[in-house]
Amino acid sequence: MNNRTSTTKIMNIEGLDYNTQRERLILPEYGREIQKMVNHAMTLPTKQERQACAESIIATMSILFPQGYDAVDLEHKLWDHLAIMSDFKLDIDYPFDVSEATRATTKPQHVGYTSSRIPVRHYGKLLFETFERLKDMPAGDERDALVRLTANQMKRSLAQWGHGAADNERVASDLAAFTNGKIQLDLDTFKFEKLPAKEPEKKRKKK
Repeated sequence: MNNRTSTTKIMNIEGLDYNTQRERLILPEYGREIQKMVNHAMTLPTKQERQACAESIIATMSILFPQGYDAVDLEHKLWDHLAIMSDFKLDIDYPFDVSEATRATTKPQHVGYTSSRIPVRHYGKLLFETFERLKDMPAGDERDALVRLTANQMKRSLAQWGHGAADNERVASDLAAFTNGKIQLDLDTFKFEKLPAKEPEKKRKKK
């Protein structure tokens, strides 16, 4: 058995999850959980069920944006993004015209932040705003969705800054600390998204 055959068999083992085999995210900034929710909405049999599910998705997506956005503009933007993530196949009554939604993704809107200091730079001000929000959120599906998005973003931030991205315990510890103990991840049941594997650095050619 050659190496290529062996590798192919390993990659096809049921239960193993590789980023190269996972569905590409249409709008990565919302994470895989939101995309799964959109995919689920498209499978619902009645328009009434799809409409209710879509409105719940929009409510969850809105949590990711800090206060300060124009409410109407933000809502329109979120419905545009929902249409894009469903490849315009979600049969619901949109409250806005989403026929030109793809234009909304051509240039990300700049988010302005205050100059207030944060305890650690690698998580950024948006995550610390989210920590503050989690402190006061009641338990429920909405908070659970935000916790999943937050924990996975924390892990991506650690990877980008080279701070031990594989250490799930650090994410859980930091999340508990920065929410004053309100959010406690159960690492026996919580599943993080897989991070893309780093490409090996090319060896410099000897002169």
